[in-house]
Amino acid sequence: MSFSIAISKNKTPFRQNIWLWLFIAVFSGVWLSTLLGTTNMSNWMMENVLTILFLIFLVTTFRRFQFSDLTYLLICVYLCLHVYGSKYTYADNPFGYWLQDVFHSQRNHYDRIVHFSFGFLLAYPMREMFLKWFRFPIMVAWILPIEITLSVSGFYELIEWAVADVFFTEQGDAYLGTQGDIWDAQKDMFLAFSGAILSTSIVSLVKAAFHIRENTTID
Repeated sequence: MSFSIAISKNKTPFRQNIWLWLFIAVFSGVWLSTLLGTTNMSNWMMENVLTILFLIFLVTTFRRFQFSDLTYLLICVYLCLHVYGSKYTYADNPFGYWLQDVFHSQRNHYDRIVHFSFGFLLAYPMREMFLKWFRFPIMVAWILPIEITLSVSGFYELIEWAVADVFFTEQGDAYLGTQGDIWDAQKDMFLAFSGAILSTSIVSLVKAAFHIRENTTID
């Protein structure tokens, strides 16, 4: 059972790809459990709007543009983290409370983990997309994921503000999860930005260590 990465020349067809079926099963189980066990249905629905749109994008583009198994694994992990946060609201996440007790912190940091994971886990998929789908130069594919992570993080903070202050004022506090921190938005953006830098740095070090060369051809 092969496991493909961005530079893999061949990818297993969907019906024969056990890895993809495993990722789908894991995410579906996590997603269903968050829906059935959510403590705030309005917040769950708001948090999952972008999740649904992202899944539609992956499904509709699969025939023409197929990611590597590693990319789908990273996407699966990120989406699981995100929907698990929507189950309780990010500010009241049990895992975040456990970390708060362990490290004696003043707030529930689960939302910060997910913001960091956005950059750390999705920079590689973005880089593969620019290399394999759009055939961008390698240097551009290095820089764009970092820039896009910062841009999307800023745009997402604007969406959160609109939801909290304009459209759904009653659910706004739960959706934002600032927990009294006036610099919450800026810290979230910085963590996502740092995650993308760390991810691309790790990929760069691995490539250098194993003398891996890349090309921009579509599999």
